[in-house]
Amino acid sequence: MSESTLAVTLERRVARIALNRPDVHNAFDDRLIAELTQTLLKLEADAGVRAVVLTGNGASFSAGADLNWMRRMAQAGEQENRADSERLAALMRTLNFLSKPTVARVNGAAYGGGVGLVACCDFALAADTAKFGLTEVKLGLVPAVISPYVVAAIGGRHARRLFVSGEIFDAADAARIGLVHQIAFADQLDESLERTLAVLLKGGPAAQREAKLLALRAGGMRAETAQQIDIDNAALIAALRVSDEGQEGLGAFLDKRKPRWID
Repeated sequence: MSESTLAVTLERRVARIALNRPDVHNAFDDRLIAELTQTLLKLEADAGVRAVVLTGNGASFSAGADLNWMRRMAQAGEQENRADSERLAALMRTLNFLSKPTVARVNGAAYGGGVGLVACCDFALAADTAKFGLTEVKLGLVPAVISPYVVAAIGGRHARRLFVSGEIFDAADAARIGLVHQIAFADQLDESLERTLAVLLKGGPAAQREAKLLALRAGGMRAETAQQIDIDNAALIAALRVSDEGQEGLGAFLDKRKPRWID
């Protein structure tokens, strides 16, 4: 049996999930998406779990899409791309609406879907060395599936800049725009995490569940409408992946060359 894409531990009512593909900087592929979705659903149903921590093993939190996965999707048709995107959307939706408090322990670089995971968590703690990026436009694509969660985290104005520019930004900027709540020196990240968990575990679990739903509803996010939004966004990214510009951008990236739109 091949090694799991996740390392999951449970200690003192806190489930800790580490993305476990350090050799590829914890990049997403279809298997990681499926395993993480199923793990979150199991933790949702476990009354003994009070909080969930999400992090990455190795140097990175998550570097976004896996190259081999991207290569397969670049060669796939629109229908297959749409189904693939809907599975990623289901992962983000599951994390965003999880009834347990969730904490992102951002130990290193978070790009693309990695930023989406951070935005879906209730608390986000980042090492001061962490880097972030929504670089999809450089491939002729857009961060469609993660967009509702990123916009909810950082606001429309910051999202417009980062979606359009595709620029890389550091932990200080991530904190300034609201993507992360707290920054710590890398060797003090776990101390910051333990302080956050100590605060979380003082709250009543039923009250915390309702408080989270209350905040989501007040911010315009409801589970019953999120699925349709995700379906629409999955259709958008599927269409862009098979478009001429998307094919050129993905091909250029995989071939390690500049896309034709760069002089």
